[in-house]
Amino acid sequence: MSSPTGPASGLPVRMPRPRQPGRHRRPEPLAAPEGAPALVLAVPGLPSAATRSLAEEVVSIARSELPGLDGRIGYLDGDDSEFPTLQSVLAHASEERIARFEQARAAGVDVVEPDGPVAVVVPLLAGPDGALLRRVRQAVMDSRVAAELTDVLGPHPLLAEGLHVRLSEAGLARADRARLFTVATAADGIILASVGGDEAVQAAGITGMLLAARLAVPVMAAALDVDGAIAATAEQLRSSGSQQLALAPYLIGPELDAGLLDAAAKEAGCSAADALGPYPAIGKLALAKYTSALGIAPPQPQGAPVR
Repeated sequence: MSSPTGPASGLPVRMPRPRQPGRHRRPEPLAAPEGAPALVLAVPGLPSAATRSLAEEVVSIARSELPGLDGRIGYLDGDDSEFPTLQSVLAHASEERIARFEQARAAGVDVVEPDGPVAVVVPLLAGPDGALLRRVRQAVMDSRVAAELTDVLGPHPLLAEGLHVRLSEAGLARADRARLFTVATAADGIILASVGGDEAVQAAGITGMLLAARLAVPVMAAALDVDGAIAATAEQLRSSGSQQLALAPYLIGPELDAGLLDAAAKEAGCSAADALGPYPAIGKLALAKYTSALGIAPPQPQGAPVR
């Protein structure tokens, strides 16, 4: 047992580690404020076990970056049993907040009636898709819950990093230009495939420029959901000198119709990488949208340097 003057038993006492002074000290860990709105991930596409696993991993990454975060998942095409709809998730979050307030007041706790948004809704989309975003907005309105709706996750350098990783996993790009090795199947031209029309293609083009800087090969964006767009872009790349092409989906996954990517790759005569999926940056970008909406933003996630 220790005393004010030291350990009575002669054993050492663990003293608190002094904070490192100066500009290089570690920042205090950020935690979600008490009573903060929920982060609700709005997931497009037909629900499935794979989609749920992907969404849960994205939310898990966000929670690991912000302890105490109330992260939830709502599906645009849910069934309110196995896959809850976005409307029902928002309604449930609102009911829970009201219940907590009433319980605290009944217990005699001096609490302020909750105000502000119940949730911040983050669409699980890399780029803009007008049709899907209108559905998300309508679902939020139909819930009759006060909720903030953020923009999509891209464009962002971290998405270019994720595309690079997926291409390298498929053997279609070097993992690191700084290392002295080659990939025999590395592409010398990349088609960045998006869905959502012209606006989505333009947004993908911004990330495409970042990807081109990483790979030192031409990258052109094209719409998967426009007939002939992928084939026309492939022809344009080949006419400019690229011979070995690759298709990189600028998509997270749930918003991609089954078979569409394979059909486009066959049409363009090239191989395709996987969609971004639960790449760690997706969870970090979703969290950044949430914290920015609430004005509690930590330092924005930065992309890895171009190698």
